[in-house]
Amino acid sequence: MDIFLLIIGFLFALLGIIGSFLPVLPGPFTSWFGLFLLHLTETIPMNWAFLGITLAVALIIWVIDYFIPAIGTKKFGGTRYGVIGTMIGLVVGLLSPIPFGIIIGPFIGAYIGEMLYEKNTKKALKAAFGSFLGFLTSSFLKFIAAVIFTGLYISKFWEYKALFFNF
Repeated sequence: MDIFLLIIGFLFALLGIIGSFLPVLPGPFTSWFGLFLLHLTETIPMNWAFLGITLAVALIIWVIDYFIPAIGTKKFGGTRYGVIGTMIGLVVGLLSPIPFGIIIGPFIGAYIGEMLYEKNTKKALKAAFGSFLGFLTSSFLKFIAAVIFTGLYISKFWEYKALFFNF
């Protein structure tokens, strides 16, 4: 059973890295679940503090992931309308069946919000670009967290590898 949990946990850790760029999978959470599965083995001692801290990091990243595009919009000169448009666009992008909806949604939402406030195409495009940069920033943040969680998984496995394979 330990080998099964070891393999499935590692697959979840790797899937978390891929999930950093796919909006369907929550990257850091998926990698964290891999760490959790590793700790469910009889070989690795359960470390609730370690799992709690890494879960808290995954939760924080998950929450700020929804705000970073709006912050990017605001930093690039977007108004309240652009920020609201970004948030609405993010929700619509998440729920829409179109490919890359989570990328396109906030961009279009910020653009429409700015155009409703002030019919200035240049300013609206700048705010929409800020939304796109916010998305890239949040994706990079999720990627880094998932890679670190996968590295922790490998490190923890390496520490106990002799017990897994009875060397």
